[in-house]
Amino acid sequence: MNGILSLIGHTPLLKLERFLGHEHFNLYAKLELLNPGGSIKDRPAVQMLMEAWQAGEINQDTTIIESSSGNLGIGLAQACAYLGLKFICVADARTTKVNCRIMQAYGAVLDLVTEPDPEVGTLLAARIKRVQHLLESISNSFNCNQYANRNNPLAHHQTMREILESLDQRVDYLFCATSTCGTLRGCADYLAQHGFERTKIIAVDAEGSVIFGDKTKPRLIPGHGAGVVPALFRPGLEDDYVLVSDLDCVVGCHRLLHSEAILAGGSSGGVMSAILKLQDQLPQGSNCVAIICDRGERYLDTIYDDVWVSEHFGDVAHLWQPSALM
Repeated sequence: MNGILSLIGHTPLLKLERFLGHEHFNLYAKLELLNPGGSIKDRPAVQMLMEAWQAGEINQDTTIIESSSGNLGIGLAQACAYLGLKFICVADARTTKVNCRIMQAYGAVLDLVTEPDPEVGTLLAARIKRVQHLLESISNSFNCNQYANRNNPLAHHQTMREILESLDQRVDYLFCATSTCGTLRGCADYLAQHGFERTKIIAVDAEGSVIFGDKTKPRLIPGHGAGVVPALFRPGLEDDYVLVSDLDCVVGCHRLLHSEAILAGGSSGGVMSAILKLQDQLPQGSNCVAIICDRGERYLDTIYDDVWVSEHFGDVAHLWQPSALM
């Protein structure tokens, strides 16, 4: 990897001193939002493309087609722009306007799905069917298939390795959001392969996501959860899981911003709220790591917009005011 792609990974691990307001355990944030494309999905985007290129599955004239709610789409758009590849991102109505504009700025073509799949009832299923249609319609096209491609979790072996190295191999709890389950699978596989049995993984999923058996329902915030159980998932990757609501994500984002001045995306807010839910169960002095997946600028018209928050949740600003953080 050369150029901008060479800067992917090796993101900092920051100790959070203010979020909890106490020193019951050590809380660290893996700042994946500092990847050049703005999210953790930069890692699998490049990994999947490079492996496909080396395997002869794609060449300079290939059109890359992928389903994404935003972050992987941006990662692929950036990588394709650098590599000179055509890219079509199949997104849906929940994809933020900012994410759409970022992908288009990189030169990606957006194919928006507006209606759920009539058989399954989810937008994700509709996006996947649309990808298959495009693959059949466009010659020399390739789908990375982030939901099943083993190079997705393989990219996160490096994520887990970086976290362990930063904390002298002592990580007691890892909180990570789930969507394709690439991060969850990659971190879990790395820990198992290298004998890190002490590290417990807490998967953070959205209410209304089916990954851990919840009943599907509409969700406002993209980037975590899934309407179809991803092929990369298998029971037991996690030691425990926490379901978070859209409001939990909003509150977690604002608490992180007001306490640590970190402007993070929706799934990161969910992760931080999950830590708040479990904080009394975490042992004294343990090392707890939260993966902060993406930048908050992508949610300026939703999570960080007072009017949008008020319309969907009412007057909830008191939940992240300084008095609530004590």
